[in-house]
Amino acid sequence: MILKVYARATSLAAPALRQMLRRRAARGKEMTQRLGEREGIASLPRPAGRLIWVHAASVGETISALPVINLLAAAGPVLLTTGTVTSAKLAAERLPENAVHQFVPLDVPGWVARFMDHWRPDAAVFLESEIWPNLLSACDARGSSRFLINGRLSAASTRNWLRVKGVAKNLLGGFAAIHAQSAGDAANFRAMGVALVLEWGNLKFHAAPLPCDDAALAALRAAIPGPAWLAASTHPGEEALVFAAHQALLPEFPGLVTLLVPRHPERGAEVAALCGNAPRRALGHSPQSGQVYVADTLGELGLFFRLAPFAFIGNSLVGFGGHNIVEPALLARPVICGPHLENFEEAAARLRAANAMQEVVDAPSLIAAVRGWLAEPPAAEAAGSRAAAIFADMEQLPERLSRLILDGVS
Repeated sequence: MILKVYARATSLAAPALRQMLRRRAARGKEMTQRLGEREGIASLPRPAGRLIWVHAASVGETISALPVINLLAAAGPVLLTTGTVTSAKLAAERLPENAVHQFVPLDVPGWVARFMDHWRPDAAVFLESEIWPNLLSACDARGSSRFLINGRLSAASTRNWLRVKGVAKNLLGGFAAIHAQSAGDAANFRAMGVALVLEWGNLKFHAAPLPCDDAALAALRAAIPGPAWLAASTHPGEEALVFAAHQALLPEFPGLVTLLVPRHPERGAEVAALCGNAPRRALGHSPQSGQVYVADTLGELGLFFRLAPFAFIGNSLVGFGGHNIVEPALLARPVICGPHLENFEEAAARLRAANAMQEVVDAPSLIAAVRGWLAEPPAAEAAGSRAAAIFADMEQLPERLSRLILDGVS
C-alpha cells in the first residue's frame, strides 16, 4: 500500500517536477538540451544485444564505478546513468567505447516506464544508496536482474526502514545480490532481512589512481618552483579558512602557492574573488608565486594531487560528511581533514591508524597541520607512503563485481 501511495504521489508531482527541472536548467544544474532524459525520453538509440545498466548518482560514485564499467563494457554494451551535470561531463571524458551515458529519469512512474521501455536493460546495477522505489519496481516488472554494489545503509536509515520493514523487504529483497561497502553496512542490510549480502571491501578503495596529463603536470611544476599545498573539493565556508591559512603561512614560506580546487568548478569566479582575485585555471591563468591558484576545471584532480605533497580534503570542515580521502592516498599523498568524515569512516579509520592523516577543527589547527608538513617534507612523504600501502592490496574487487553481474545475466 505504501509503495502504491508513493507511486501515485510521484505521478501527481510530475508537473511540479518538470518546472523544477527547468528552474535547475536555468541555474546550470541541468543540461537544457537533454532535459528530456530526466523524463525518460532517450536521446540515443538502444545498442543491440544484451545491455547492462549502471546507475551512479554523481561524480564520486561514477569514478568508483568506472573500473567495473570498463570490465562490463568489454563483454557487451553498457548504459551509465547519473543525475548531475558534472558527472555527465566526466562520463563524456572517461567512458569506454562500448558504453553510453544518459541522465537518470526522476522517479515518476510514467517517466520510468518510458525509460525502461526504450532501454530494456537485462541487468540494473545501482551504486551505494540509490534506492528509488519506482525504478526498482520497473526493473522487477520487466525481468531485469538488479544488483546493489558498494551499498551504503547508515544506522539512522536502518532505523527508518525498520518502521516500514515490509516496504524495505520488498525493495531490498529484490536485489539478486547486495555488495556492502563495509561490515557495518552489511549488518544493517542483514537487519532488513536481506539474504545475500557480500562483504568484499569498499569499491572506492579499489579505484585506479586518478589520471593526469603529463604535459600539463610538467608545465605546472615548472611554474611552481617553491612550496605548495592543495585544498581539494572545497565547499563554501572552507575556502575562507584555506585563504586565511595561506596568508598566515606566506611569511614563513616565501613564494607559497596554495592550490585550491573547489568541488563545483562553476564557483571559480566566486572563490577567486574571495582569495584576493586569485588566478584561475579556467581562464588560462598560470600559478603565481605567493598566491592562491584556483583550479576551477573538471577532471583534473589527479593532476593537482600529484603537484602537491599533501592535501586538505573539503566537505569535512564545514560538516557535510567529507569527500573521497582514498583518491590522494592511492597517489601516496597524506591528507588533512576536518572532523566530518561520516561518508568515509572506514577509510578515515585506516588512515588514522597508519598516521597518514591529520584532523583539524578550525583555521588555527589547519594552519598548524599545513605548517608541519611544509616544514618537514620527508615526514609528509613518509605519511604518503603509509597511506598508499593501506590500499595497495585491494585490486581484485572490480573483477569480482563484474563477474558477479555478468554471471547473473548470462
